[in-house]
Amino acid sequence: MLSPELLRETLDTANLECWERERTATPVRALAVRLHATGCSLRETQAVLHLFGVQRSHQAIFQWVHRVADSVPDPPEAQPKRVAVDETAVKINDEWSWLYAAIDLDTKLILGVDLFGSHGTDPAAAFLHGLSEKHDLSEAVFLVDGFGYQTALARLGLSGRRDYTDRNLIEKWFQTLKIRIDRFHNSWVGSRSSVRRWCLQFAHYYNRQRPHQSLNNRTPAEVVTN
Repeated sequence: MLSPELLRETLDTANLECWERERTATPVRALAVRLHATGCSLRETQAVLHLFGVQRSHQAIFQWVHRVADSVPDPPEAQPKRVAVDETAVKINDEWSWLYAAIDLDTKLILGVDLFGSHGTDPAAAFLHGLSEKHDLSEAVFLVDGFGYQTALARLGLSGRRDYTDRNLIEKWFQTLKIRIDRFHNSWVGSRSSVRRWCLQFAHYYNRQRPHQSLNNRTPAEVVTN
């Protein structure tokens, strides 16, 4: 039987239509989605549920995760004023890829993440263009660490400047992400698209489920939408 302490909190999406017509209790599914979003593989999540006497297949857990992901737009549309953007190297099948991410420094909302096979001005421009399609960037100033980003910003008509202090929040987010990777994925095995999906799920967890003390114990999504 599941511990009451583990079930005390559930996803904000627990009452969505995607949870209807399921034989598994909502708190159990919410716990499974939380575990997977914070780094557990499907089979690791299945094993944790098994410890509490819940027998479900990893395919069922996969369906729960993606029903939530498909039901909740993430991230919510934002109008950021200060955005930190950067990339970090990720090794997949012994080959390097680059994960790009951007964060609103005021709300701590992850505005977007994406994975590319190379890094430089062109992928930076592609990533920034994707952000411009999701968010209102008319008043945004991008804080970057190199001329490649400044060229990409100029190409798209966006405003930015080099900054090595205020933008450290994006570096901290990458550190948090890599702690999860080191804990659950010593080496990525699979396709780039599967790694991209995992990173998107982690961003969903960070935006919508992880409260911040500096935000009065609210999530970034709550700050943006309220």
